[in-house]
Amino acid sequence: MPNFIASHASRVFASGCLCLGLALAPAARAQQPHPAPSHPAQAPARRPSLIQTIPALMVSDIHFDPFHDPGKVAALVSAPVNKWASILAAPDSADQAPAFAKLQETCHARGVDTPFVLLRSSLAAMKTQQPDAKFMTVSGDLIAHGFTCRFSAVAPGAAPGEYQAFVVKTLLFVMDELRAEFPGVPVYAALGNNDTGCGDYKLDADSAFLAQAGAVFAEGLPAAARAQAAAEFKATGSYSVEMAAPMRRTRLIVINDLFLSVKYTTCGGKPNPDALAGELDWLRQQLAAARKAGEKVWVMGHIPPGIDPYSTVAKFRDVCGGKPPVTFLADDKLADLLAGYGDVVRLAIFAHTHMDEMRLLRSEESAAAEGAAGRAVAVKMVPSISPVDGNHPSFTTARVDPATAGLDDYAVVAASNQTGVDTQWTPAYDFGRAYHEAQFSAASVKELIAGFRADGSATTAESQAYIRNYFVGDMSRELSPFWPEYVCALDNHTAKGFAGCVCQAAK
Repeated sequence: MPNFIASHASRVFASGCLCLGLALAPAARAQQPHPAPSHPAQAPARRPSLIQTIPALMVSDIHFDPFHDPGKVAALVSAPVNKWASILAAPDSADQAPAFAKLQETCHARGVDTPFVLLRSSLAAMKTQQPDAKFMTVSGDLIAHGFTCRFSAVAPGAAPGEYQAFVVKTLLFVMDELRAEFPGVPVYAALGNNDTGCGDYKLDADSAFLAQAGAVFAEGLPAAARAQAAAEFKATGSYSVEMAAPMRRTRLIVINDLFLSVKYTTCGGKPNPDALAGELDWLRQQLAAARKAGEKVWVMGHIPPGIDPYSTVAKFRDVCGGKPPVTFLADDKLADLLAGYGDVVRLAIFAHTHMDEMRLLRSEESAAAEGAAGRAVAVKMVPSISPVDGNHPSFTTARVDPATAGLDDYAVVAASNQTGVDTQWTPAYDFGRAYHEAQFSAASVKELIAGFRADGSATTAESQAYIRNYFVGDMSRELSPFWPEYVCALDNHTAKGFAGCVCQAAK
């Protein structure tokens, strides 16, 4: 734990401020050892037959960095994407190490993102761990942090428009690599806050960039859905598609929730409230149509709704003294909308934190009536391939019931190191075995959170499993002292609900 957190923890808690162990500096995170695979011997209760399920993959926050060898960037800029792999696989430039170190310093990088060797290692591991995957979800942030700074530093004389073209080429390269490893398998991908043509958290609706990116993303969808998805994507970066067989009557709604972020601006640096309202209206229409048609729904975006506990801690927000916690999005409307359609939304997939987390979105009615399990949505937050925060790269293998669209089980597969060189990938834990639940659903997540909340000292096997595995690399020593407060973020997406939970736990 950083000294500033450790030294102030007791004092700040005494004054009613939330301080979780999540506020680790990247350097401190990097010191954590890779955890041994954790598979309790006790079999999970009520496990379904795997014959009824299909295999799938969940991947996020790849943050591929084409600037890892700055000496190759000029060749990448001029070459077509189908030549990139051979350029990137060639021996490193003679000055790769000092040039990359200088680039990291120039762009104030907080860590190292995913170089080509790690990308290839992760793809090979996905093929080994889940060779028969029927589909893949990619919940955003395909390209590296600080992309604008990195491009400007390496290609200072680039002509106008070359930056956007390079972003699109990088997105296409990553998507092509995913599709090549799993030919013919649908790859459903969302935009992240880094995946834009004009800078982090900046985007213009109905733009040339969205048209180009939409063509890239649509190529990985079932053929019958590509044209409509590309057209929808061009408008806002969102799209709705019926998932391919063997999924049955299941709709995947991919939202571009960058427009909903507190940090969002247009490429010109201005707010655009119409984009936020339009995105929510479109999502509401999609959900209503799915309900009317009797479809099951998965919703996928990048930035999760609800409380950002990391930033709340880092800013020492005194939530019991009336200071609002930090939230990921500008308001609660997305969470409220999803929770209100808990009867049709079987799963929500988000990422962004680089952590392996779960959340529960509850409507106000569900919060008041504990028995209203149908008015809640389980959220799976997918950990990152990028090791930028000192974590070990990871991806998620899943078992899905194609008839009910239920996420019956999943396992997080973690790398033995952060480089992709001589890296071994092994299952870190399995949801069903760790938590003794038959399915990842609103009901099971609700049950788990209730158990976490009752276990304020974090002594049960389930609490210990969550604490150990939420950061792929293990930060259990840092999170354990603040477990009750962290749990409050899991099922309280509003500032009022979160503060009420935290202040009650502190009594």
